Amino acid sequence: MKKILLLILSVLSLPALALSTREKSGNTIYEMIRPAIVSIDSQLSDGISCGTGCIIDKNGTILTSAHVLDEGREVVVTTSGGEDYKAKIIKKFGEKKDVALIKISASHDFQTVKLGNSEKIKVGERVYAIGNPFGFTGTFTQGIISRIDYVRNRIQTDAAINPGSSGGPLLNASGQIIGINQAIYNPDNNISNIGIGFAIPINSIREYLLDKEDLKEENHT
Repeated sequence: MKKILLLILSVLSLPALALSTREKSGNTIYEMIRPAIVSIDSQLSDGISCGTGCIIDKNGTILTSAHVLDEGREVVVTTSGGEDYKAKIIKKFGEKKDVALIKISASHDFQTVKLGNSEKIKVGERVYAIGNPFGFTGTFTQGIISRIDYVRNRIQTDAAINPGSSGGPLLNASGQIIGINQAIYNPDNNISNIGIGFAIPINSIREYLLDKEDLKEENHT
């Protein structure tokens, strides 16, 4: 009887152990990536457009969504440590790509996040997102890849993303960027998240990031 009871208790404890492992993995990714994620405020004529960005170069180059910048003429970046920087717009890649590069400068190197390979992703794979939804900076969520839309070139995920998360990274289990969070689908006019979010696959914009001509600064301040 004692042996049987011990076996039952061991089996019942397995889900708890598995959950603990997942939590540790998520925490490790968050601690590793969080310093490379910034919040972005773009000053518009009628208000402020807010979003998220990823530092991809130690010299301060930041990848974000073009629609976060909109037509703003002044862009302020706030790092995870609370430092504010006035950013220069390097390049916007247009509506079809909806990505942009901006740059901040400091006397020190910035921590960066690495680019992954979105061609290797699979439906059901666990993913993570970091962003600033509704101004709640450094928000970390997790989910899975729900669908890969090859026609529209979008990754669909149920990891919670909301207004303010645009431009933030969709990360794989290694903490690498596999997509840039762009939009949510919602019947209440994109006010809140219902588990259908979309990210631009990183491989579809990698060629632009490596194009030296595109890294020349535009005449924006």
